Amino acid sequence: MANTEKAKLFAEFPAVSTEQWEEVITTDLKGADYERKLVWKTAEGFNLRPYYRAENLEGVEFLGSEAGEFPYVRGTHNSNDWAIHQTVTVECPKAANEEALKLLNSGVNSLGFCFCNNAEAVDAEFINTLLAGISIPAVELTFCGKKISHIAEVVLAKVEAEGIAKEDVKINFCIDPIVKNLSTKGHFCCKDATGEKCFANIVELINRTAEYKHVRIINVTGSTFSNAGSTIVEELAFTLAAAHDYLVMLTEAGVPVDLAARKIRFTFAVTSNYFMEIAKFRAARMLWANIVKGYNPEKECACKMFAHAVTSTWNQTVYDPYVNMLRGTTEAMSATLAGVHSLEVMPFDYSFEQPTEFSKRIARNVELLLKHESHFDQVVDPAGGSYYIENLTKCIAEQAWKLFLEVEDKGGYVEAFKAGFIVEKVNASAAAKDKNIATRRQVLLGANQYPNFTEVADAAVSADVVTRAEAEGNVLKPYRGAMAFEQMRLEVDRSGKEPKAFMLTCGNLGMARARAQFSCNFFACAGIRVQDNTFFKSLEEGVAAALESKAEIVVVCASDDDYAEVAPKIKEMLGGKAILVVAGAPACAPELEAQGITNFINVKSNVLETLKFYLKELGI
Repeated sequence: MANTEKAKLFAEFPAVSTEQWEEVITTDLKGADYERKLVWKTAEGFNLRPYYRAENLEGVEFLGSEAGEFPYVRGTHNSNDWAIHQTVTVECPKAANEEALKLLNSGVNSLGFCFCNNAEAVDAEFINTLLAGISIPAVELTFCGKKISHIAEVVLAKVEAEGIAKEDVKINFCIDPIVKNLSTKGHFCCKDATGEKCFANIVELINRTAEYKHVRIINVTGSTFSNAGSTIVEELAFTLAAAHDYLVMLTEAGVPVDLAARKIRFTFAVTSNYFMEIAKFRAARMLWANIVKGYNPEKECACKMFAHAVTSTWNQTVYDPYVNMLRGTTEAMSATLAGVHSLEVMPFDYSFEQPTEFSKRIARNVELLLKHESHFDQVVDPAGGSYYIENLTKCIAEQAWKLFLEVEDKGGYVEAFKAGFIVEKVNASAAAKDKNIATRRQVLLGANQYPNFTEVADAAVSADVVTRAEAEGNVLKPYRGAMAFEQMRLEVDRSGKEPKAFMLTCGNLGMARARAQFSCNFFACAGIRVQDNTFFKSLEEGVAAALESKAEIVVVCASDDDYAEVAPKIKEMLGGKAILVVAGAPACAPELEAQGITNFINVKSNVLETLKFYLKELGI
């Protein structure tokens, strides 16, 4: 299109100034508070405006760099062909090998092997059996779990014996005494009080693999913070702080910074906070690049972050578990659009059972669909230039850097952790999330909102699955946000009772139906069976039906104007044969309370505590 044609086209769309936008918004708000209605006050420590314009990008320093250019906001390479990762639990090497080969033939090109129980038995024969038929140059391998230093020695011996070219070896050994051990267990690996033995092993392995450009020894498990309830900013800041401790330790041990940085791999969780997660990975690359740059590496490529992502387990639910597929899909989209090196989508049933063949297939197919049908791998940093996401990236980077410096002022991650600072911050964020879930300010579908009314927990779901483990001492404990609701609901499912809540709809039809739907969702979150009703023409008809249903709870659903008259009459007709609940927060509530009607549910209720109260009243 010629420039004159372009000019003519855009002349039809005159520019609209920010002032004009604000005038229209103010008019539409009709006197409502702008900040309260339209500004999102995030848990990450900054506020987000309802819209952004080009002028909001003025002064953003990282704009202008391309993918593959420092500070790598837009990606570490000029491509987005992430590795599809899936983990195999290793008990029997032959069985694990068979599963691994099946995964490779199903589209996976990054294999994880997790050693839980028999790591001591790993020798050359064990590894040969485990990796039989797997071409090391063709697949990225990751080893995690127990005794990884020992396993690394055996695997490296195999690589050397086979004479594989060093540049063709892509292996990650997930050694992480600082986050994975100290932060969750209270001690370094092997209960090493000082960490000296762990760090000596790390230095030895790094020196041994110095010429292997694609072998990484340290894995900073940032997902630990997210799955313990941290904010996105905290996950990023604490992960960078732990990685910096490794960098300090290695350089002080004589390891050149170029080599030290190349041996570090990051694992981040990716939650359903869609745009925020895209911005997090962009900010992470930039911050890490600047941290490493401060050590004056010989080559700028040493500043590149090697980031692996794994979908969150914190927001997985046991009830209505197929919703976890949707969560995993949006999370995978965030990670791949953000440009991660590799991604693992957790199976939808991961939180409550050994994942099945079906759930594992669905998990990897999410990535295959994004890559081969949606072509996400064909676009590098599609968020680049977005006013909103560029501002998000800036805000997350600023807040994470501020918290990172606060940790550094305390002597670094290890010292800050020992002082209780890390656990205190994460626990405070987790408590805020728990409160938001209890009051439905944060929704977990199938748990605290829109539950499957007829669902009963499978017999295989144990109480341990829904019981939050108490942290003993100064440690982080992963948990799931839905656990409190699930524990309550499981108690109902296992009680041998089938408590019922009956919707007595009367008065104004529109309000009666709206409040009946609200109340059904409310009580079903505890596994209480709900009996909805379209409308009762008379109170006598409604009460008779309620008594006939033998419901332990009767919820009167009407308009606020109706309650002053109908609620006392219904209470009298029920004669104490059921708990009477009023749906809403009517102005006449004090008058009703004076008449002995004390139970109300509404959008401001603490759903969790209110349901616990009713279950206690029902003897559950």
